Amino acid sequence: MVKVHARRRGTAIVEAEKGILVTAGKNRIFLLPGGGANRGESRIEAAVRELREETRLKSYSAKVLFRHKGYPHKSHKRGYFMDYHTVCLIKAEGAAKPHKEVAYIAYYKPGSDIRISRTTKEIIERYYRFKESSRLKQENTSLFHRIIDWLT
Repeated sequence: MVKVHARRRGTAIVEAEKGILVTAGKNRIFLLPGGGANRGESRIEAAVRELREETRLKSYSAKVLFRHKGYPHKSHKRGYFMDYHTVCLIKAEGAAKPHKEVAYIAYYKPGSDIRISRTTKEIIERYYRFKESSRLKQENTSLFHRIIDWLT
């Protein structure tokens, strides 16, 4: 039986008009920026650090959205592992440029022909559902407050 190591991963969602920022190595399979948290580092700190290391973007706002369990896969360094993502919405400034292990940067929108990993697809779909439900909650709250204001 193969041992699968758990990895605490901070995963960044950076949304721009062009879409959601994704990065790829030489294999051209795009992922959300991020990586494993170092000892003593929170996953949100890891997401911010990795975003900077991979794209040179400087974060100015970050918040945790949700957690997501990835799939076991093989690393050339440490055998098999499974990522436990803490997905963070990050606002950043600057122009994204490939750096370190990142060879390509793109912006993903549903229906685009960019090749993304299965986990990245799941996280992005979940993000859009999360975003939609948050918008609906805000609209419902606004309507509620309008009715209360009208009644008082």
